[in-house]
This record gives sequence, structure tokens and C-alpha cells, in this order.
Amino acid sequence: MHLSQIRKWFLQSPPVEWGILQIRELLIGALRQGPIPRHVAFVMDGNRRFAKSHRIETVEGHNLGFEALARILEVCYKSGVKVVTVYAFSIENFKRSKYEVDGLMDMAKVKLAQLLQHGDLLDRYGVSIRVLGQRELIKPDLLADIDRATAMTSRNGDAILNVCFPYTSHDEITTAIRNTVIEYTKPLPVQQRPFSESHIKHTIRARHLSVAATKIRQRSRSPCSGGTSDMEDSASSSTTLHPESPPDQNAFSDADEEEKKLRNTYPDPEGITSDILNDHMYTAGLPPLDLLVRTSGVERLSDFMLWQCHQETDIVFLKCLWPEFDLWHFLPVLVEWQYKKKKEREQEKAEPRAEQVSWAVKAKSI
Repeated sequence: MHLSQIRKWFLQSPPVEWGILQIRELLIGALRQGPIPRHVAFVMDGNRRFAKSHRIETVEGHNLGFEALARILEVCYKSGVKVVTVYAFSIENFKRSKYEVDGLMDMAKVKLAQLLQHGDLLDRYGVSIRVLGQRELIKPDLLADIDRATAMTSRNGDAILNVCFPYTSHDEITTAIRNTVIEYTKPLPVQQRPFSESHIKHTIRARHLSVAATKIRQRSRSPCSGGTSDMEDSASSSTTLHPESPPDQNAFSDADEEEKKLRNTYPDPEGITSDILNDHMYTAGLPPLDLLVRTSGVERLSDFMLWQCHQETDIVFLKCLWPEFDLWHFLPVLVEWQYKKKKEREQEKAEPRAEQVSWAVKAKSI
């Protein structure tokens, strides 16, 4: 215990803190020289176990977890990461004790207020806050603070902080499918086409019928002349209609059928693709997930970002608890990610060269 206090005092001394800060800045600057993931997600696990192992209140463990988040956010944004997504509260967490749930809600309210009052980190890196999840499950007073925080940072466009609260990936996917179904069950808007073929036919027939009916009325009102020849009678009977006959209803059939087709046209469900569903996710419009990190040694995703994880997403499980997570734990993860990307780029460059060599060998053999 005595040695740990001496170590803590030594590390907190001004000269040592200054030296550590300089080393930290040098390491982050070195990271920026290589490829940087655009989208990083964190499962902030281990707050309760940290509190239990250090014999403090569970809520205090979550409070220390928020401080760890502030530290790692600065590392990410300073390194060049554009989007950070954190798993703050799962819908399943409502099954915990009312005391812990209320404590988490109160802490979220306090921390949001701190971000707004001391938002130098968000303003420095141009970070906008987005809260992803079921808004209906959030208390009205906390929801008002969330809306105020998102509104105050909405003008920032350099980086994004996604706070999943309360959230599960199954709920996100279900919501996206539901919204897609609603969109595809609505008929397409009727598009007026004044120069369509059916519209032209309809207009010409209507004009001819109107002119013919007018001529018939004029002839029926004029006195009959006995001097009309058989040729004139046959011509008039062959080119005119009965004065009492109604307009031809079939003249409008083509236009009516086309209008019905337009009114009853729905989006083709065969056109629903993964891109369509992706546009209905909470993370629509954001870059794909490059790196997902979970602390506490638990190796599962816990219903987080299941849709966003793809074949190129690196998933890393660390044994440290979230309140302990800092640059020294995150640095090896970023270095390994950069090393993998460098190898992938080298392989991509080597493949065309190998194909050229093979073609050259075949050409010589021929």
C-alpha cells in the first residue's frame, strides 16, 4: 500500500505529468502518419466490476467510466477518427435494480450538462452529439437535456459522437425493417404526363366529338331542303352522328386505365437491398465500422452494432476494465490495425504485378 501511494504521488508530480503529456502527444502524432479508422465503436464494459473490486458504489464506477470516455474521445479525435460510437445503455439494462437504473439516468443528465458547460473538447474538434436508441424509454427531463445537447452541437461537422442510449441492435434492425415496410406499402405519387400518347388521343377525340355534335345540332335546327341529292344524303349519313347520341365513353378508356395504373403503382419489394435497409438504420450516412473494442475480457458483442459489423471490421477484446482504459491500452490496438491495413494494401498492389508476370510467362511459352 505504501509503494502504491509513492507511485501515485510520483506520477502526479508536475515534471512527470509534463513528460507523460509530451510522450502522449508524440505518440498520437506518430499515429496520424499512418491510416486511421474512420469509425470506431466501444463497448464500455466493466464499470460495475471495477467498483466492486475497489469497494466503491456502483454509480461511482459508472462515473469513473465516463471520465475514461472523455480521455479516449480526445485520443480518437486528435488521431483523426471521424465517428465514435459508444454503447452507453442497453435496453436490457432496464432489468437491473431500480436504484442502479435511476443512478445511471441521473448520471447521464449530469454528464450531459457538464459536456454543455465545459464543451471545449467538442468545440475543439467540431464534434456533434447524436443519441441513438428508443427515445420513448427515456425520461422526459433527460430527453429534454438530450435534445438540447444535440441542438447545441448540431452545427459541428468535423466529427460525430454517437451515444447508444437505450439501444440494442435487434431493436435497431427491427425498426429499420418496419420503416422500410411502411415506405414500400405506400403508393408512388401520381406523375402527370401531359404529353403522353393516351392524353393526346383523349384530347383529339374529345375535340372531334365536340365539333361533330355542334354540326349535327345546326343541321337539325335548319329547315330541310328538298333539293338535296342522294349523294349528299349518303355523305351526311356516313360522316355524322345521331344528334341525341351521347359522347363515346370508350374515348376516355385509355387515359383512365393509365391513371389507375399510376394510382395503384407501389415500389417493387424486389428492390429492397441491404443498402435500402442500411439507409433506415440509426447510423445511416456514416462511414462503415472499422474497429470495435470491448473491455473487461468478455468476448461477445452483447447485441451491439450487429448490422454495422462487416467482413472488414476488426473486433478487439481487451481484459482491462473500462475505467482503466486509456491511451496505453488503445495504442497497441491502433498500431495493430494500421499494420493490418498496410499488409492489405501491399497485397492489393502485389496481385496486379503477379498477374502481369503470369501473362508474360504464358506469352513467352507460346
